[in-house]
Amino acid sequence: MTVTELLESVRRVEVRTNRLVNDTMGGAYLSGFKGRGMDFEELREYMPGDDVRDIDWNVTHRLGRPFVKRFREERELTAVLAVDVSASSRFGSAKRTKREFAAEVAATLALSAAKNGDKVALLLFTDEVELFVPPRKGRRHILRLVREMLMFQPQKRGTDISRALGFLNHVLNRRAIVFLLTDFLHTDAGGASVLANRLVGTSAPPTAGRDVIADLGLTNTCHDVVCLHLHDPRESVLPDAGLVTIEDAETGELLELDSGRGAVREKFASVNAGRLAELDRSLNRTGVDTLRLNTTEPFAPVLQRFFEIRRGRRRG
Repeated sequence: MTVTELLESVRRVEVRTNRLVNDTMGGAYLSGFKGRGMDFEELREYMPGDDVRDIDWNVTHRLGRPFVKRFREERELTAVLAVDVSASSRFGSAKRTKREFAAEVAATLALSAAKNGDKVALLLFTDEVELFVPPRKGRRHILRLVREMLMFQPQKRGTDISRALGFLNHVLNRRAIVFLLTDFLHTDAGGASVLANRLVGTSAPPTAGRDVIADLGLTNTCHDVVCLHLHDPRESVLPDAGLVTIEDAETGELLELDSGRGAVREKFASVNAGRLAELDRSLNRTGVDTLRLNTTEPFAPVLQRFFEIRRGRRRG
């Protein structure tokens, strides 16, 4: 890609995501997440309806009538976009790859955060930490993040979510919102060899990996983690195309299937449905909010609904 093409791609993503933020997302992001803490705002006399837990008993005793403390939430947040750029992210059955889809989703989140006055950081990872851009504000910073998401060339092919989370736990010294964008496709969660074994019924349903689940739960105790599972529907459905060879992009393993046979297509769909169901159960046990975003469908309404649900939970 030439410099001109890169600039056009960045500009196209910026225009599209700006429109999504302004027209669709609205203020949903603003109230979906808590600030770092509470700042004291005022001390005033108690009024009927005030929470008795807010009474300042020292002042009440000294003045002889009840007073309550009022607090204001410190709104400034740090949003971290942790984006999986492993080899499997290069796949795409529609007009864009999973990586391009991830860049657009992440750019929308970044612009929403920036509009709210929050800082945004970027982590690109494979089975190594490939790039970390510390949190900052400003349009130029956001454009740099979009450029990196579209153009950065990773050195590795595999996926190690636990390593990425461990890195963030080390470098983030304050509570942050961590958006993890990944397809959850790695060797122990659906590589070609695993898929082959499952198709002939010789292995248990693949999972996201016990370490990944434990590390997600651990990171969620320190930060506010949101898993955005980027799923291309072609990864779950085999077309009727005769003999096909499936390659695991991360390991290079090959699997040959006769997709012309209905039984093979049904088995393929069943195995992948089982993989997704087990992934959902594992993620649900962590207590981490998780969204599955279909790469062939609009994602903004799904994100907006998610933020609205979070806002409802906070009010509840």
